[in-house]
Amino acid sequence: MFVNTHTYFSLKYGTLNVEQLLAAAQRCGVRKLVLTDINNTSGVLDFIRLAPKYEVQPAVGIDFRIGARQLYIGVAKNNEGFHELNEFLTHCLRRGTNEVPDMPDIPPVLQNVSWIIPFERVIRADFPALFPDFAKNTFHFFIGVKQTELSRIRFSAWKNRTKRMVILHPVTFNTPGDFNTHRLLRAVANNTLLSKVGAEELASADEVMITQEELCNRFAEFPEIIRNTQELLEPCGIAFDYHESKNKRTFSGSKLLDREILRRETYKGLEYRYGTGSEEVRQRVDKELQMINELGFAPYFLINWDIVRYAQHKGYFYVGRGSGANSIVAYCLRITDVDPIDLDLYFERFINPFRSNPPDFDLDFSWKDRDELTDYIFRRHGREHVALLATYSTFQFNAIVRELGKVFGLPKAEIDAISESRRHPDTPDRIAQLIRLYSTRIVDFPSHLSIHAGGVLISEKPVTWYTATNMPPKGYPTTQFSMLEAEDIGLYKYDILSQRGLGHIKDAVEIVKRNRGIDIDIHNIAEFKQDETIKQLIRNGRCIGCFYVESPAMRMLLRKLRVDTYIQLVAASSIIRPGVAKSGMMREYILRTHDPARRALYPSAHERADGRNLRHHGLPGRCDQSSASLCRTLALGSRCAA
Repeated sequence: MFVNTHTYFSLKYGTLNVEQLLAAAQRCGVRKLVLTDINNTSGVLDFIRLAPKYEVQPAVGIDFRIGARQLYIGVAKNNEGFHELNEFLTHCLRRGTNEVPDMPDIPPVLQNVSWIIPFERVIRADFPALFPDFAKNTFHFFIGVKQTELSRIRFSAWKNRTKRMVILHPVTFNTPGDFNTHRLLRAVANNTLLSKVGAEELASADEVMITQEELCNRFAEFPEIIRNTQELLEPCGIAFDYHESKNKRTFSGSKLLDREILRRETYKGLEYRYGTGSEEVRQRVDKELQMINELGFAPYFLINWDIVRYAQHKGYFYVGRGSGANSIVAYCLRITDVDPIDLDLYFERFINPFRSNPPDFDLDFSWKDRDELTDYIFRRHGREHVALLATYSTFQFNAIVRELGKVFGLPKAEIDAISESRRHPDTPDRIAQLIRLYSTRIVDFPSHLSIHAGGVLISEKPVTWYTATNMPPKGYPTTQFSMLEAEDIGLYKYDILSQRGLGHIKDAVEIVKRNRGIDIDIHNIAEFKQDETIKQLIRNGRCIGCFYVESPAMRMLLRKLRVDTYIQLVAASSIIRPGVAKSGMMREYILRTHDPARRALYPSAHERADGRNLRHHGLPGRCDQSSASLCRTLALGSRCAA
């Protein structure tokens, strides 16, 4: 019976999160519920995923509004209907803006969508002229009637025209007391004083969840309206498989061809990286290829390979990192420059038969080049299947204190005093108390949608199968959900990031080429590792301008350790972490590096099973596999026999 419910993803309007809405439905014995946030689908995936936990059958739709003026509500009959609604909302948002979407007065006829037109719009004199077919009981359209509007039907000609009417009882609050929070949010949304927020900007104070029995009692005089609502809801439902990947399933259009391309390009890269390659290298490559193909990750590797291949073609500098750097296939495909054989990295740590999601690749490009790489991805895979990921910009305490201070009309000095806690919380100032009270209630509410730092989705089905998309000033379609909801549904992002230092490196390489006539391949890491000049610079901490190792603390550590090998550089970047440094382990590591006598305290073999020698390691009991790894680190290379 509830076909118009809102969460706080009805931005600066709703006051419930998804679980609170579902809990309210469970409390009132509501078994079927339609989530219809205002011009937004951010809460849909969580709503569908969590609904069974609260014994609620989910259905979804969208409440189409311009400002607070409700035009119509679209209720999806199934997944196809949700897709149609997303396409329509996307079209409206792109023609207008997120704040003022360009929506037609009358919605289009969509095969899997039921439209509900508010009664107050239908009775306007101009409505029949806008939509002459409405009077003919068009199958896809209904009239939504609120309880407060029943008197207008009871004593008018509409009493005999209830054939297409349904119950419209919006849900926006958990309790009537949330109405005050809603009023404040509307004032913030309109950037105006609370006293100037008109009634047309506000929801009704009675928009709370009630039992289905009570709702039917309110409409008992019009049983046909109750029956119409039940018939509208009966076919509505939606479901997603949350256990399988929704990423693009093939790179070339054929899984078999993907495997062949991946094998061919990997062995081509093997020659670039290792020459003919040792037996160990080839066995590792074959092992990885087999597991990648068995787990269905070949398209993921190939799409990342295609991105860096385009960068190489355009002469763009890039760095590949992330958990996928443990893979020799990624190394041979030149996605990363980390040699897992040289560094003794375990492939199974990030890809194994029990892993369902692909490894993580973070691809850094120059800030000058990243937008063109992003544009290439959209061109290569189609704008219907690609979107940037959104993030939620949420209200934090100090920010909402300032917003509410403006809503109450306080001068800046007063707002500063409240925000900076210069006034005691128990001050008798009633306004200050209200600001603090409602700030704690609004904290973590989403304020608006923003863009993830570098996340890009490439889906098998159109992105609008899962969400409507916005078009922010950046100029690329952007989802209405974050990476958390994307991962829940099985959409794993590609990270296309920006690093300003790569632009400077490119400039330096071009200067060397121009002045010395020398071509430098920045991906030839093996040569850089052996360069004596580089070793000397690192050993002396002369790393200003070098990403990751240029901080004063890091340069000091490099000098203390006298780092001149890649392995030592990796160790230094690990032990400088705050937890390691504060615990004293960093100091101890430095001492053991230069004092063989301190390393002698830690035997390279555990000759006793009673664990007495493990007290030196601070580890209880026998040494397991992870303890053995720690033993090797503490002993700076000595082997643990466990």
